[in-house]
Amino acid sequence: MKMLPGVGVFGTGSSARVLVPLLRAEGFSIEALWGKTEEEAKQLAEEMNISFYTSRTDDVLLHQDVDLVCIDIPPPLTRQIAVKALGNDELMGGGGLHTMGTYIIDLLTHLTSQKAVKVHGLLKTFVKQNSAISGIRHVTSDDFCFFQMLTTGGICSTVTLNFNMPGSFVHEVMIVGSSGRLIARGTDLYGQKNTASQEELLHADSLNVNAELSEKGFKDMPLLYLKGMVYLVQALRHSFQEQEDQRTWDPKPVAMAASFEDGLYMQSVVDAIKKSSRSGDWEIVELMTEEPDANQNLCEALQRNNL
Repeated sequence: MKMLPGVGVFGTGSSARVLVPLLRAEGFSIEALWGKTEEEAKQLAEEMNISFYTSRTDDVLLHQDVDLVCIDIPPPLTRQIAVKALGNDELMGGGGLHTMGTYIIDLLTHLTSQKAVKVHGLLKTFVKQNSAISGIRHVTSDDFCFFQMLTTGGICSTVTLNFNMPGSFVHEVMIVGSSGRLIARGTDLYGQKNTASQEELLHADSLNVNAELSEKGFKDMPLLYLKGMVYLVQALRHSFQEQEDQRTWDPKPVAMAASFEDGLYMQSVVDAIKKSSRSGDWEIVELMTEEPDANQNLCEALQRNNL
C-alpha cells in the first residue's frame, strides 16, 4: 500500500477525539493538531500522542508533513481556516438547526433527488442556562426546531429537531409514497407496502466500530454519526492509497460526500428557515451567488434587536 498523506487536525472537541483514532486505524499519520488555545491543543496532543500542536493556523497549514487537513471546529472559525487552506456572522452559527438540521436537509435531498424551494419553520431556545452557562449569561442558540419544506417536484417534508428529549438518541426519517413507505431508523432501512400488515427490514448496516475510541467519544457521538465518520475516513483512505504522490487523490471513493455546492445549498435552506422563524411566513430558498455584505448583516441584526 502506498504511503498515505500526513494529516493536520483542526479542533479539540469530542469529534476530534473520535476522528484521530479513526484516521490512524485506516493508516493515516496525524502530524499536527490545532486548538483555539495552546493549552487545549497541548492537552489533547498529549492524550492522543500527537507530537506537534499549536494555536496558530499557519503552523499547521505550512507544516512540511501535512498534506491533508480535517477541519472539525465551531462554524464561526471554519470559514477562516478553510479559505486559508484553499488559498495557500449571520451565516455561521451554532444551534440544533445548524449542527444537525443541515444533515437532515442533505439526506432528504439525496433520497428524493429534489431541492427545497420554500420553507416554513420555527426555532426556539427552551433551556437558556445550564451547568456551563449561568448567571447573567444565557444560551441563545436553538435547542428545538421544526420546519416544513416544499421541493421542486411538490414533495412536502416535515422535520422536528428536539435536543431536550431524555433517553437514547432517536433518528428516524420516513418517506411515504403511493405504494407504501420507507423508514430510515438509525443505520437500518425498513419498508412497508400498502398491502402488508407490518414493516420489514430491507437493509441492516453491519459495520462494527472496533477502533480504539475513547469512552468520551462514544458518549458524545450517536452511533449513527460515528458510523458515518468511519465510512468517510475509509473512503478517504481509498482515495489516497493507490496514488504515487501523496498530494494526488482519486475522487471516486468520496464522490457521494457533500461538496461545497451542497454546503452552500444546505446553508441557503437554513437561512430561509431562520428567516421564516422571524417573519412567521413561508420563505423562498435563494441560493447565494456572491459574498454577503457584512455591514448589511450587521444592520439587519441591529434592526431585529431594536424591534
